[in-house]
Amino acid sequence: MAGGVICASLAVALFFAMAGADNPYRFFNWNVTYGDIYPLGVRQQGILINGQFPGPDIHSVTNDNLIINVFNSLDEPFLISWSGVQQRRNSYEDGVYGTTCPIPPGRNFTYILQVKDQIGSFFYFPSLAFHKAAGGFGGIRILSRPLIPVPFADPAGDYTVLIGDWYKANHTTLKATLDRGKKLKFPDGILINGRGPNGVSFNVEQGKTYRLRISNVGLMNSLNFRIQGHKMLLVEVEGTHVMQTHFSSLDVHVGQSYSVLVTADQPAQDYYVVVSTRFSSQILTTTGILRYSNSAGPVSGPPPGGPTIQIDWSLNQARAIRTNLTASGPRPNPQGSYHYGLITPARTIRLSSSAGQVNGKQRYAVNSVSFVPADTPLKLADYFNIGGVFRVNSISDRPTGGGIYLDTAVLGADYRSFIEIVFENGEDIVQSWHLDGYSFFVVGMDGGQWTSASRNQYNLRDAVFRCTTQVYPKSWTAIYVALDNVGMWHLRTEFWARQYLGQQLYLRVYTQSTSLRDEFPIPKNALLCGRAKGQHTRPL
Repeated sequence: MAGGVICASLAVALFFAMAGADNPYRFFNWNVTYGDIYPLGVRQQGILINGQFPGPDIHSVTNDNLIINVFNSLDEPFLISWSGVQQRRNSYEDGVYGTTCPIPPGRNFTYILQVKDQIGSFFYFPSLAFHKAAGGFGGIRILSRPLIPVPFADPAGDYTVLIGDWYKANHTTLKATLDRGKKLKFPDGILINGRGPNGVSFNVEQGKTYRLRISNVGLMNSLNFRIQGHKMLLVEVEGTHVMQTHFSSLDVHVGQSYSVLVTADQPAQDYYVVVSTRFSSQILTTTGILRYSNSAGPVSGPPPGGPTIQIDWSLNQARAIRTNLTASGPRPNPQGSYHYGLITPARTIRLSSSAGQVNGKQRYAVNSVSFVPADTPLKLADYFNIGGVFRVNSISDRPTGGGIYLDTAVLGADYRSFIEIVFENGEDIVQSWHLDGYSFFVVGMDGGQWTSASRNQYNLRDAVFRCTTQVYPKSWTAIYVALDNVGMWHLRTEFWARQYLGQQLYLRVYTQSTSLRDEFPIPKNALLCGRAKGQHTRPL
């Protein structure tokens, strides 16, 4: 451990030089262990952080520097990724295998992150193997700097609400099933903050307003969130203040995060907090409790029902979520000051998901390519000019219509280009796509096949700016993204078994410039593995 502390000190010294000493530093020491958990009433091997399941929240403020020393006490390699944290100019810290060497058992690695020009609600999770099915996840909140106005009053309380589907089987069993080329069965239940039915409560006082930061950290299912007898005012989506709209229930697709305000304006008693699956043949439901401090009694009656398979209802709700153009983001200027709708994309990338068999085993693909990890993180191979690890444009930027084949899919893109990406879903399930390193404008979504004429219905004024978007069955979703962040960035489905079996790729945003204004150098404390072993990071 002493060696890790020395590395951490060197890394911090370097980061002071890069990020500047004027932004605060927050230090975290995390020990990742196995431990017994019983979220659905049976004992499982959970992944704990400092003995906690879920892991501890990260509280920060715009531009804070986060120094997170992670010690791996598991018996296998481990990585944490930071969903929604953009890692500006620094994909080395992204914590996925395409960018970062796994932390070996008994070793530590110090992540050095800056939440540069960001606000909002996000989460972290373990990215390797099938660890996400065992825990190791937690909430991230990035508050606005004190002088930046926020478009709502300070709430009386601020709760992290991590929801997700869950299996009773251990993560090792689930991974073994996938390794055999089999599909996973339907999950066994839903958790709220790591607890099963009525296992968690949120305490409120009559007449006061509270912020709930809701993240779907599950493995496959879109979830509907609602509170008995209460409306929810949606105020923020993955770092963007949105037009404030009341909803009686909210669809949260896997990997997504939302902030809502809830006012305790009902008669003083206990009320159900309900989470249920969407678009599934079998409906799973779980409950928590909203508890008034002066409650006159327990919850009564059945939990309120919610939508189940109604796609149009969910699509209309998604279209109603729009950016608040007058609110400040992390900087003191309106969020609508960037006029994305006036820019013509330089390129259109169409990505189509598919499922099939390869050599008798279940695989999933994007544009017919089912991703297989290389023996060396792609970002390190790029930095050290190690040939034979990956090929740029080893995946087409449009559907090929061919059969599924295996490759390490890397799509090349130019730094500072402005592009359109269309996610096409010809299957009967809801997909959810996430892009590391960026937020993007969700300009359109609809049923059927996307064509160039589909652009006529794009929202070019106040589309929501986020990092994870859903694609409905037999439908498409289009996004605009300004490629202003150099690096190797993970583009993946959030349906975790599909991601594990190949439905992912990397977007290599490249420039020939070696200026620190464009990209940070490799971290001094970077772990080196695969064909990068024996290389040297660089002197301080």
